[in-house]
Amino acid sequence: MTKKKLRKPKTVITRRPRLIGFGSSTLFPRFFLRIVPLMLLLVFCLGLVATAAEAPGQDKKEKPYALLFGTVWGPDAHPIYGVRVKIRRAEEKKARWELYSDHRGEFAQRLPAGKADYVVWADLKGAKLNGNKELTSQEDAKVHFEFDERVDVSLHLK
Repeated sequence: MTKKKLRKPKTVITRRPRLIGFGSSTLFPRFFLRIVPLMLLLVFCLGLVATAAEAPGQDKKEKPYALLFGTVWGPDAHPIYGVRVKIRRAEEKKARWELYSDHRGEFAQRLPAGKADYVVWADLKGAKLNGNKELTSQEDAKVHFEFDERVDVSLHLK
């Protein structure tokens, strides 16, 4: 018995470029799937840039406000941190705004612009100095605003 020699096929198999499609019909080559999202991203970014370029022309009108700026001073003429400060309109009984002094004893509050009177005071319930001395407030500060302006106030504690 003789062994038959198997011949190599003479046809050469070449790879076709991969195409994406449904069934046998091809719709888009693969590189389109990479380029199209990049083009969409580019168009989106250009739209954002165009919108941002128009924004300065269309200023958003902020409501005007008055600024109440103040400092809380202790009995030794040093600023005091963490004091609760309350603000109310002169004709009202309850405080409308409440905030705390910072490490420099300062506080700031935006108030509606216009002609108005306000009362500012330090709420010292349970507030004590390092030597366990209880703090008391001298008197409430009365503030008057005409327009959108800044008014400075000092609250002195004893």
